[in-house]
Amino acid sequence: MLSRQTREDIPGVKVETIDDDDIVITRVHITTPEAEQIMGKRQGRYVTIEAPGLRYKNTPLQEDVMQHLAEEFAELTGLAQNATILIVGLGNWNVTPDALGPKVVDKVVVTRHLQSMISPELKGGVRSVCAISPGVLGITGMETSDIIAGITARIKPDLVVAIDALAAASTQRVVTTIQLSNTGINPGSGVGNKRFGLNQESLGVPVVAIGIPTVVHASTIAMDTIDTLHQHAAFARYFKSMENLTDSDRQTIIRQVLPDTLGDLMVTPKEVDRLIDDMSIVVAGGINQALHPNIDYENIHMYIH
Repeated sequence: MLSRQTREDIPGVKVETIDDDDIVITRVHITTPEAEQIMGKRQGRYVTIEAPGLRYKNTPLQEDVMQHLAEEFAELTGLAQNATILIVGLGNWNVTPDALGPKVVDKVVVTRHLQSMISPELKGGVRSVCAISPGVLGITGMETSDIIAGITARIKPDLVVAIDALAAASTQRVVTTIQLSNTGINPGSGVGNKRFGLNQESLGVPVVAIGIPTVVHASTIAMDTIDTLHQHAAFARYFKSMENLTDSDRQTIIRQVLPDTLGDLMVTPKEVDRLIDDMSIVVAGGINQALHPNIDYENIHMYIH
């Protein structure tokens, strides 16, 4: 059953939550500089699609999430029918947890080179789309932002869509959450790599980011374990002294306790190969539906000559 709730607990931060059975969508709109400082995020729109069932092979759920993603993406971008879109698959295709972006690019329907050959019945419902997987600094020797800036300056798209794997803030969100925002992205920031941002200021065009948490820090696992034990009556008294600590304080303590060799350890599910494949299908399918609403994807090759 679909339920909807809207609140504004913090001035300048509007939060809307939509619960659709196995899928929860949270929309956050940060509208003021004051709210930006409080939230620690740039002004703009943020959407989170949560579906714990995505961890398992559940085709109907994947199709539902794909549809929701297409709707949220379309709402977030508001693209004209004649818009040109550049899809950027960030990440390292040689490292499975970081290969989400390149795998999505492999499944995106690119049409920029076919605009003059598309069937007449599809005109107006198939946008001009191009895509690239630029690799990472260790492979190319070039900053990803420099590569994308050069391509953007050349082809002048109306929108850049950057897709990347993220580090989860909670173990529950690993490969169960899709995050979107219209404020851009900082490649590699989730694993501590400081890179130049991909945003409207750096590229000169709007940037929508799509990310999925595929790894989690060892310290985050430790924190989640402590929180779970704290909520359990049998263990609560052992953790009473930590009740008044902020999350930041708890993270500091955990990082001091963990051995140096584990402090920056990143963990991913053992079935990550299948999960990345599944999620790349969901993300690419949502993007394709949003950008090319007139395509019948079961018979796509009949339409493009």
